[in-house]
Amino acid sequence: MILAAGLTPAWQQILVFEHVHMGEVNRATGAHWCASGKVLNVGVALHHLGAASRTLSAGGGWSLTAMEADLQQLGVPCRWIKTSRTTRVCTTILDTGGHVTTELVENSGEFSTTELAEFQHAYLEEAAAAEVVVLSGSLPAGTPATYYRDLVARTPGRVVLDIRGAELLETLPSRPFLVKPNRAELSKTLGSDLSRDETLQAAMLDLNARGARWVVITDGPHAVWVSSASQVWKLQPPLINVVNPIGSGDSLAAGVAAALDAGSEVLEAVRHGMASAADNATQLLPCRLDPQRIRDLQTLVTVSNAN
Repeated sequence: MILAAGLTPAWQQILVFEHVHMGEVNRATGAHWCASGKVLNVGVALHHLGAASRTLSAGGGWSLTAMEADLQQLGVPCRWIKTSRTTRVCTTILDTGGHVTTELVENSGEFSTTELAEFQHAYLEEAAAAEVVVLSGSLPAGTPATYYRDLVARTPGRVVLDIRGAELLETLPSRPFLVKPNRAELSKTLGSDLSRDETLQAAMLDLNARGARWVVITDGPHAVWVSSASQVWKLQPPLINVVNPIGSGDSLAAGVAAALDAGSEVLEAVRHGMASAADNATQLLPCRLDPQRIRDLQTLVTVSNAN
């Protein structure tokens, strides 16, 4: 069983425009709503991949009611910790004429000490039965940077981390199985310019040395880099026609977790994750994946040794 867990879900609005003109009135040609945020995206992706999974998150207010209804309609098994604050709303703006995607992100509100303790208790209960755990998303304002570290240290299964910043660095001594920031996030986390491949590889191996057993770095539509303690690989994604890239990183994390849970080795699991991300980017709503399309796309992902 796979557990998708995180503290910062979102109720997502997706607005579609033929062209967006800044400073003017823009009328959408389409509007869509769905449960989202990294943790829920992972849960939805796992469900569509056919993996045995559960999702644990926290929310409150009218947007929690909307997220619960959406996930129930999809059939995604989910456990909620109720919060006093209304869950955030985020907006995706798709400019189809200019092929530009803009994301408007509301930050998550602060959690009380009691709410954080309730989530930790529920997490430990759910993680006890999970072979793989995907922990993803930023921490709410005011949450200690050590919060995820404490969860990882008490997780019996393999942990896939899709986090960044101080909370990522804090988890490394707990030896997470796999960490998956994107290139820009890792650059900000380390305060380093990682635009050159050589510096990126050195930064990845540094994360391995600090405790991460595997490091996976995504970079939008570009190559994905993977490192263990002594080796680095470069994986090229398939070419696709992008509709909405939002949720692709979450689909990659879910695809990796599903493949690991099914017994795949890490590089093959990453290939499956990349195919899942590619499939996601061809869909309007995030993480509504199709296993057959993913199998076809996975054959197009190439792997080379970068050492």
